[in-house]
Order: sequence, then C-alpha cells, then structure tokens
Amino acid sequence: MDELNGRMIACQLLITGLIARVANQSAEPLVFLSEFRDEIRAVASQIRIAGQSDPTRTRQVARETIDELFSLMKPPSDA
Repeated sequence: MDELNGRMIACQLLITGLIARVANQSAEPLVFLSEFRDEIRAVASQIRIAGQSDPTRTRQVARETIDELFSLMKPPSDA
C-alpha cells in the first residue's frame, strides 16, 4: 500500500508541475488556473462512479484532492 501511495503522490506532483508550467506560459496564469480547476471539479462532480453504495464520499475526496493539487498554485475556492 505504501508503494501505491508513493506512486499516487508522484503522479500528483507530475500533474501539478505540468499544470504550473502551462499556466506560466499563459498570458493570465491565475485566470487559467481558476478555469482549469473549475473544469476539473466539474468533471469530478459528474463522473459516473460504479460499484459503490455511496459515491458522494468519493466525489468529496476527489474535490479535496483537486483543491490540494491547486493549493500550491492558488488558494482553493469556497464552492
């Protein structure tokens, strides 16, 4: 399980670095980050989760993870 967690953290760091690089090349980095974060949150809110009795908790964890990824670049939104 520790190896899986380590790989997930590595993936999160790679994704965060990629997003930051694209944002830095954008004319307005904060606008890009805000719009991108909102799009990712919308996807997490609408994705179909099969095989679980309570997908609400999974969606909540997904939103928290998204906010965590973006918190290094921009404070999380209140929504």
